[in-house]
Amino acid sequence: MNNNTPVTPRPLNHLSHDARRRLVSAAQLREHGVSAGRAAAQCRPGGPWQQVLPGVYLLRQGPPTSEERLHAALLYAGRPGAESGAEVPAQPGPASPPAPGSPYGGVMITGLAALALYGFSATPPLLSLDRIDVLVPHTRRLRSTGCARLIRTHGLPRPEEVTGVPVAPVARAVADAVAELSDAEAVRALLTEAVRAGHCEPVAVVQELTEARLLGRPQVADAVDALLAEGRSLSERRLYEMVRTYDLPEPVWNVELRRPDGPTLAGVDAYWPEQAVAVELDTRAPRQDERRDEREHDETVWSEYVRRREQLERLGITVVHLTPRKLREAMEQQATVVRTALMTADDREPAAYVIVLPR
Repeated sequence: MNNNTPVTPRPLNHLSHDARRRLVSAAQLREHGVSAGRAAAQCRPGGPWQQVLPGVYLLRQGPPTSEERLHAALLYAGRPGAESGAEVPAQPGPASPPAPGSPYGGVMITGLAALALYGFSATPPLLSLDRIDVLVPHTRRLRSTGCARLIRTHGLPRPEEVTGVPVAPVARAVADAVAELSDAEAVRALLTEAVRAGHCEPVAVVQELTEARLLGRPQVADAVDALLAEGRSLSERRLYEMVRTYDLPEPVWNVELRRPDGPTLAGVDAYWPEQAVAVELDTRAPRQDERRDEREHDETVWSEYVRRREQLERLGITVVHLTPRKLREAMEQQATVVRTALMTADDREPAAYVIVLPR
């Protein structure tokens, strides 16, 4: 006799109080002393159970709810105890929700289902999705089946927890969703909502799209251009908000700096002429494509940016470099950086005279 199987089967009625407890794996049934034969008998026509995915049982009849389909897909993909031979974790009750990634072996919902959980309006309702995408380790020896579509990865990200469900970070979920979409408008809608609704920064999305090798698809490339434009507009609004919220002096906005009778030095997003302080927003996308010409283009753009900044600083102009993420996550701190630069202007050598023109 298997020492892990109880002599007397443990009752199962306590497992049917919520979506997680209504679903059990074959390994968890064995933990309760329920044999494969008994489980199959319970799933016969007219029986109280049903098998919704291989090795995953719903302890009631009737169509699975959206929540049950999510947990079923996670239970199938996670295979708690089935592959590693580890002890099957007890399923927590409503008063003690599971830690991220538990009890599902670290796998997580991604793609359109994840975005629906995050509240995206551009995604179909969960119940209308034919497949639930689940992010799993690349070594997981399972196939996509039924409502569960497995997406393998060499590096699982740290999941978020949404309504008790482990979910991939937004940028990764967007990339996994886009990988399955061919409609340009649908791709654009997802990328735009990710940025406009403040779920994540454009750079994070572009990084995930790059790693997934999706930037070469025309519908994705066009949407990324719109995404970057949307991201820049949002960052500019946050910069305006920072100045006004933290009572910074009003700068001149979006201008070009030029030496008298000379070429343009640089375009800056905000400039305080009396203090010779400029703010530049870095909204460049890291297009880390394997193609050599793309890498060389990125290096050229960065070198030109550094050259302009050094040129301004040689003229005595202080350049404050801000990223969209800094503005979103630490606006007050960035306001302090700008205020410090303004307050210490008198301690520096006077800047060279420059002409300020609208950009």
